[in-house]
Amino acid sequence: MGSIQFDSSHHGATLIAMNLLSLPLFAGYWTETSVDVNVVIVLNLVGALLLGIVVGYERAYRGRAAGMRTYGLVCMASAALTVVVGYPGYWYGGHMMSSSGDPTRVIQGIVTGIGFLGAGVIMKDGLNISGLTTAASIWACSAIGVLVGIGFYAAAILLTVICALSMILVSRLEQWLPSHPAIGVVLRFQKGFVPQEHALRRAALERGYEIAGSSLSISYQDGQPEWHFTATVLNKNEGASLSELAEELSRFDGVQSFSMAPARN
Repeated sequence: MGSIQFDSSHHGATLIAMNLLSLPLFAGYWTETSVDVNVVIVLNLVGALLLGIVVGYERAYRGRAAGMRTYGLVCMASAALTVVVGYPGYWYGGHMMSSSGDPTRVIQGIVTGIGFLGAGVIMKDGLNISGLTTAASIWACSAIGVLVGIGFYAAAILLTVICALSMILVSRLEQWLPSHPAIGVVLRFQKGFVPQEHALRRAALERGYEIAGSSLSISYQDGQPEWHFTATVLNKNEGASLSELAEELSRFDGVQSFSMAPARN
């Protein structure tokens, strides 16, 4: 049988040559100018996050489904996907080949695909909506992937930290700031019973809640009325708890069964 000879000195020289060739390539991602560009990108992202949080607080204050985290993450991710287009000279550490194609077309495909994926995690059960923040975080993760893909490593790392901190801290901030949390309520009345809207609204006010006028919908099934509506807390520090509301609804005239849950989570 023939023998295979291994020349360790030749192999070592090859590795050294490859390392020497790779160093200039990797160094291009961390030049002083590239780092400055990454810092500018991060400043844009922080500004977008703060502005999105402001808009989201207005929605959260009124008890809407999407709140500060959702708006902040979507605004920041949109800024990330937009701002990178302004620095094509720094893509891939400044080593982009003219024949390598246009990365923005790939980004467009990513945005489209993530839109379908995000829509798939949003769940609606009656008046209760969940998964909005998860969908927004998926959108933000796609922006992180784009930043890594085109070589903005510092911006991608900082964006990851900002996303994680925003989901943790903004949630606590929402609980601390004044707001009007909402609950979705479904009332099923006895067959043939005619419920009085003013009586229901008065009972809600006595417990510190207000029924949003535009949210009330009424349906009938075999003569049995069913009411769906959203009730918002007038003062979240004084409104009755869900257990207290459940006890009150169980004694309400004509109610056969009911269900309620936070309108957003």
